[in-house]
Amino acid sequence: MTQILFKNKDMKDLHTIKVYEEQGGYQSLKKAFDQEPDEIVAAVKASGLRGRGGAGFPTGLKWSFLAKDVFPRYLCCNADESEPGTCKDRELLLKNPHLLLEGMIVCSYACRIETGYIYMRGEFHDLSFIMDKAIEEAHAKGYLGKNIMGTGFNLEIYTHLGAGAYICGEESALLNSLEGGRGEPRMKPPFPAVEGLYAKPTVINNVETLCVVPYIVNEGAEKYAALGTEKSKGTKLVSVSGHVKKPGNYEVVMGTSTREIIYDLAGGIRDDNELKAFIPGGSSVPMLPADQVDVGYDYESLAAAGTMLGSGALIVIDNKANIVETTLRLISFYMHESCGKCTPCREGTRWLHQIVERILQHKGQLEYINKIEDICGNMAFKTFCPLADACVAPVMSSIKHFRSEYEEYFKNTPVGSV
Repeated sequence: MTQILFKNKDMKDLHTIKVYEEQGGYQSLKKAFDQEPDEIVAAVKASGLRGRGGAGFPTGLKWSFLAKDVFPRYLCCNADESEPGTCKDRELLLKNPHLLLEGMIVCSYACRIETGYIYMRGEFHDLSFIMDKAIEEAHAKGYLGKNIMGTGFNLEIYTHLGAGAYICGEESALLNSLEGGRGEPRMKPPFPAVEGLYAKPTVINNVETLCVVPYIVNEGAEKYAALGTEKSKGTKLVSVSGHVKKPGNYEVVMGTSTREIIYDLAGGIRDDNELKAFIPGGSSVPMLPADQVDVGYDYESLAAAGTMLGSGALIVIDNKANIVETTLRLISFYMHESCGKCTPCREGTRWLHQIVERILQHKGQLEYINKIEDICGNMAFKTFCPLADACVAPVMSSIKHFRSEYEEYFKNTPVGSV
């Protein structure tokens, strides 16, 4: 099995700079500094690396969008890993913090950036100490600070803890929070590459995305691009949770069958039950029924199946679960985490919760399904950020694939009883 990010993840003391260097750590810096910054951007483009935080936007292209000749510029590493089911970035930060720093240094050099921030979710308090220690070690070795490795390149990296708000995983809300404001999404355009942190050009990348960069520099864009499918290159970290025997994080080559991930890597369904449904990319993407479990785990295959790869959190649901109850739990999360800025999201998440809750109490009517679909239609793509869309995705897909489970609650409900 090809392992890039998880190759040495369980090695003793890998989080220390001594052991990290013994395993070839920071070698990409020497290769990067021998090249022009634009050459590195071109290599990342050629590798086919796409953002691993959820959107899947081509990374090199994103870097190239930075406003020309505008300085200072900033790099923000999005470590606000708050998507339900997702825990891959936490493992990278915990076990291999220097890999992230190395990726950030290369990215900063390529994009002519001298200040970087690691924005971490508020619950990652323990990991902030690990990252601060790694930054201190990198400084002592001359990988951070002034005149890095005698190149004349300067870079400082800081950690910043959020306050535990899911919305701050959205890049513009993250920037507002980092500036000391309320964590709310911004109007786009302008996009962060033009006006981001402190109204200056800003690169925002996920932890996993930046951790791939040293491999591309060390091994070459062609080697990375040779992995995966035609349009989904490389490997992907998958957080497998739910009703499996061996939940955890796994690194797979893009295009691997979802069946293989669930039944081979994660050991199959717990208690030898049957698979009922699965959510491929975190709670914010549409769920799929068990008969689609052979879908390839890559951007294009999942999109063709009517869902998304998202953050790479594979949530497995067995045949003992109640899909309506599961959907209500997901709605509860989005209702709680809505920042309240946009009316369709603020009110829509609450309405969906109230209606589905009444259905579960046998107080609903068949027409409630039409009402749910109507509300979802007035939420999707009508807000500043995708949180409303994220709530709509599991709701609409649960009705599409498991409508009969909703209808069970209406069978013995007298007309006009609500």
